[in-house]
Amino acid sequence: MKTKDIIFAIVSGLLVAWLAVDFLGKIGFIFFIIFPIMSVAGLWFCDWLGKKYPFIRQSGRFFLVGSFADVIDIKIFQFLFWIAPFSLFFKGISFLVATIVKYWWNKNWAFEKNGNDSIKKEILQFFSITLIGLGINIVSFYFFSKINIGLPNHLWQEICIILAALVSATWNFLGYKFLVFTKPKIMTDN
Repeated sequence: MKTKDIIFAIVSGLLVAWLAVDFLGKIGFIFFIIFPIMSVAGLWFCDWLGKKYPFIRQSGRFFLVGSFADVIDIKIFQFLFWIAPFSLFFKGISFLVATIVKYWWNKNWAFEKNGNDSIKKEILQFFSITLIGLGINIVSFYFFSKINIGLPNHLWQEICIILAALVSATWNFLGYKFLVFTKPKIMTDN
C-alpha cells in the first residue's frame, strides 16, 4: 500500500467516526480510534486479496470512497439545512457534491482509470449509473420498510437504509466497473 492509500483510509475512517458521534453521542468517540484502524486494515486486506482477485481490491477502495462521499453528502446537507431549514433543495446540492467527489476518487483511485479519453461520455455514464442507483436505493428502501420483522420502527428504518444502500452500492460498483471505468482494450495486428 502506498502512503496516499493509508492517508485516505485514515481520513475516511475519521469522517465515518465523526458521523458515528452524531448518532451515538459521547460513546461514539471510541470510533475515532477504531474506524481509522479498521479502514487501513480493511484496505490492506483487500489489496492483499486483490493481488489474486483484482475486483476485491477495487471493491475495498470503492467502499472507502463511498463512505467518504456519503459523509460529505450528509455533512453538507446538515450545514445547508442549518442555514435555511426550509429547503430540501439543499439535499440535491449535497448529493451533487458527493457524486463529484465519488467520480474523482473512483476514477483515479478505486478503478485507476488514467487518461481523459471521452471524459464527457464518462461523466454522463457515471451520473446515469449513480442516478439509477439512487432510484434503486429508494425502491429498495420502500420494499424493505414494508417487511418489518418485529423490530421497533425507528430501528427497522435505519436497518432498511443500510440494506437499501448495500443494494444500490452493488449496482453502482458493477456499473462503474463494467460500464464507466472500463480500460480500453489494446488492439494487436496478427
